[in-house]
Amino acid sequence: MSYMATTEVTATISDAEWRVMRVVWTLKQADSRTIIALLEKQHDWKAPTIKTLIGRLVKKGALATTKQGRQFIYTPQIQEQAAMDAALLGELNQMCAMHRGTALTHVVDQLELSHADVQTLITHLEQQLATAPASVPCDCLPDDCEGSCEA
Repeated sequence: MSYMATTEVTATISDAEWRVMRVVWTLKQADSRTIIALLEKQHDWKAPTIKTLIGRLVKKGALATTKQGRQFIYTPQIQEQAAMDAALLGELNQMCAMHRGTALTHVVDQLELSHADVQTLITHLEQQLATAPASVPCDCLPDDCEGSCEA
């Protein structure tokens, strides 16, 4: 399966569309009836709403569609991990560089992570520490804004 670049696509995927993508990623491919049945149950959405979301994802290039008999089969055109990475990085890049570390810390505090996930983070952060700069400059304003950015 070939996947397309994810950054442009994930920037335009809505919260509701992410839920559709999660179904298709989990199943690897799905027909519209399956997607509708699962999302109607999970979110109390109506079939026309789900069909609209699927159509938008096809138009955006996140899902491919093939016809199998009278049914359409949808397959992901973007990889799940790459899409999650691009979405999270896109959000973080909107924040002041000085505050990204604090934001990440607050997010980690609110997530349920497995022991293995925590250990992976610790190991990765220890590796990053060796080359991390002493501080990260503010990137909010064209001129130095250290006086106006509160850490």
